[in-house]
Amino acid sequence: MKKIINIAIVGLGQIGIYLYNELSTKKKEIEIKTGKKINIVAISAKNKNKKRRFKIDKKIFYSNPLDIFKKRKIDILFEVIGQSDGISKKLVEFALMNKIHVITPNKSLIAKHGDQLAKLAEKNKVNLEFEAAVAGGIPILRTMKEGLATNKIKKIYGILNGTTNYILSEMENSNETFEKVLLKAQKLGYAEPGNPKLDLNGFDAFAKIRILSALAFNNKISKDKCIMEGIQNIQLKDINIANQLNLRIKLLGIAEIINNQLFETVHPCLVSKDSYIGNVMGVMNAVIIEGKPVGESILQGEGAGPGPTSSSLLSDLLSILRGNTKHPFGISSHKRGYVKTFNNNNYTNSLYLRFEVKDKQGVLSSITNRLTKFKISVKRIIQTPDKKNNKATIVIITHKTSEINIKKCLSIFKKNKNILNFPTLIRLQN
Repeated sequence: MKKIINIAIVGLGQIGIYLYNELSTKKKEIEIKTGKKINIVAISAKNKNKKRRFKIDKKIFYSNPLDIFKKRKIDILFEVIGQSDGISKKLVEFALMNKIHVITPNKSLIAKHGDQLAKLAEKNKVNLEFEAAVAGGIPILRTMKEGLATNKIKKIYGILNGTTNYILSEMENSNETFEKVLLKAQKLGYAEPGNPKLDLNGFDAFAKIRILSALAFNNKISKDKCIMEGIQNIQLKDINIANQLNLRIKLLGIAEIINNQLFETVHPCLVSKDSYIGNVMGVMNAVIIEGKPVGESILQGEGAGPGPTSSSLLSDLLSILRGNTKHPFGISSHKRGYVKTFNNNNYTNSLYLRFEVKDKQGVLSSITNRLTKFKISVKRIIQTPDKKNNKATIVIITHKTSEINIKKCLSIFKKNKNILNFPTLIRLQN
C-alpha cells in the first residue's frame, strides 16, 4: 500500500461529523501507528451549510457523492449515511468494484446485502469493514473473526441496543413511564429525535444479531422470518412487578444452533437480577459468546453514540492501513453455507403474562382453565385488585411452553369481555 492514503467520508450526521473530526485531529497518531499518512480529500452530505458540531472544509465538499469518484482518487471510503438500499448501497458497490476499501457502521446495509457485498470485496481484493455496525465501541466482530477464530460457537446473545437498555434501566431507576423516559432519551441523544421506531421495535438489534449469527456459525445471512419484538408495550407496571420477583426486563438478541438448526430472535426477556446480563445498565451493550474450547466470553461497552462508533471505525481504518486484506465475514464467501432454520413454533420458554381484567368472580378461573386447555401449566399467580376502578391486574408465571401453544391460547382471550386489554407477554430467559 502506498504511503499517502486518500479518504472520502459520505454522511455527516452525528457519527460522520465526529469521525471527520477524529480523523482530522489524529493524523499524526495514525501515521506513527501505521506508517501511513491519511488525507481527507472529499466529504459529502445532504446539506453543505447545515450547522454542525465541528467545522468542515467546504472546499472538499461534494453535493453528489458519486461525483467524488470522477474527480478524486480515493483509497478508502467511509459510508456513514445509514440506508439499507439507495445511495448507501450504490456507493459501497461502486467503491468495491473500483478496488476502493469500504468502512461502514451501517448494520441495515450489511444485514440486507452483506453477502453480496462481501463477495464483491473478495473478488476485487479489498476490505469491507463493519466493526461499528454491531455494539458500538465493543470490538466484537474482530474478536470473533480473529481471537475466537478456532472456537466452535454454539450460542451468542446479549444486549445489542443502547437506546432500549437505557429506557428500561431509567424506568426502573426513576419510576417514570415509558413515554417520559423516551423523551429523556431523545433529549440526551440516545434515541432518534424524530422517529426512534427502529430501536424500539427491535429491528436495530435484529439486524445486529443476524450479522453476529453469520459470523458465529459461518453461514450466509439468514432471510427467514423470526420472532422480533421490541419494548414499546412494556409498562412501568411490568418493571415494578419484575422487581418484586428479583427480575429485570432486558431486550435480548439471541442466535444459537438448536439440533443443527439456526435459531435467531430479538425479544424482551425477564432475567435474574443476580445474573451478569441483568446488571448491564444504561446505554451499555453486552455480548455473551458460548463456545468450545473457550467456554463463556463476555464483552461489554458503550453501544450507542458517536464516540464508541468512531472508535470502531478507526480500528477498521488501522487494520486496512496495516495491510490486512481479510474476508469480510472471516472466511471466504464460497465456504459460507446455509443452515436450516429452526421452527419458531417449537421455541419454548417460561412466560410472564399480565392480564388487566374486570374485578369479577370467576375471571381468574376462566383464564387458568384456558391455559390448562392448551397444556400451559401455572407456576405462580400475583393478583392486585384496584377496588376504586373495579379492576384487577393478574400476573401469571408459567412453566415452559411452546410458541405455538401460547399463540393459539392468547388469540382466544381477545373474545373475553372481562379481559380489558390483550395480555402482555414477556418471555423468561432460558
